[in-house]
Amino acid sequence: MTTNHARAHQSSVETETTEVQQRRSGWTATEKLAILAEYESYPHGDPRRGALLRRVGAYTSHISKWRKQRARGALAHLAPLSPGRKPQPREPLQDEVAQLRREVARLQARLQQAEAVIEIQKKVALLLGEGHTASSNNHA
Repeated sequence: MTTNHARAHQSSVETETTEVQQRRSGWTATEKLAILAEYESYPHGDPRRGALLRRVGAYTSHISKWRKQRARGALAHLAPLSPGRKPQPREPLQDEVAQLRREVARLQARLQQAEAVIEIQKKVALLLGEGHTASSNNHA
């Protein structure tokens, strides 16, 4: 025979267990810092510390590890990682080589255009020059 008090205690334990089981693995840096702050706000030996750990599904070893991470500043720089490959660092020399190759290609295209214009000018001058000499020969 169970009393109402025992049933209430039993159902709250089941609720806590289910919440912990539904918890995904791992915590973000913000969550770790929040848990640490709450944990450290309670005095040493306070039963609320254990209740907090049970509620979030953590152990005292997590607290120790998170304290060390916080001390060396690792938690401040942690951020959720984006999926996919990490971008490769850009090399300034490769960027400069690519820029210079684009410039060389642009200048070569301008050179070809200028050479074509010069060839046309030579032909026009030759035609006009020959036409001019031929007409002066006819009038003489």
